[in-house]
Amino acid sequence: TSGASSTSDPSGTVESVEDNPDGGCHIYRNGYYTSGLTVVEGILEVNIIQMTSIQMTESQAENPLVDFVVTCQGSLPTDVCTVVSDPTCQVSQSVVCDPVVVTEECLLTIRRAFEEPGTYCINITLGDDTSQALASALISVNGGEST
Repeated sequence: TSGASSTSDPSGTVESVEDNPDGGCHIYRNGYYTSGLTVVEGILEVNIIQMTSIQMTESQAENPLVDFVVTCQGSLPTDVCTVVSDPTCQVSQSVVCDPVVVTEECLLTIRRAFEEPGTYCINITLGDDTSQALASALISVNGGEST
C-alpha cells in the first residue's frame, strides 16, 4: 500500500494502491481519513519533602522503619515503588511496590523497613497508567531505639 496526503485539508486525502496477486491488476481507492490525538499530562515531578525515623523498642530495632513524605505534580499516581540500594546507588538491596489511592492532592506517606542501621540510597517512583516520575535521596538510618 502506498499513499499520498494533501496538505490543504487537515483531514488529509489518501490514495492507496493494492496489488492483486492473481491477475496483476491494481485497485485505486480515494478518500479522506481522520485521526485523534489525546495528550495526557502524566506525573511531572516527585519530591521527598520529609524523612522521619520511627522510634521503636529495643526488640524491634533490628529492622528500623522510616516514613517518607512525598509530593508530586501532574496527574495522581496509582502505584509507588521504592528501591533501596547501597550508598553508591549501584547495588539494589530491595524493591517494594504497592498500589496507592490518592484522591485530590498528591501527598503520600510511605513507610519502609530497612534490614539494619546504615547509609542507603533510596529511589521512590510514582506511576500511573501513562507515566512515571522518580525522586532519589541518600539517607542515614539509625537503630531507631527509643530512649
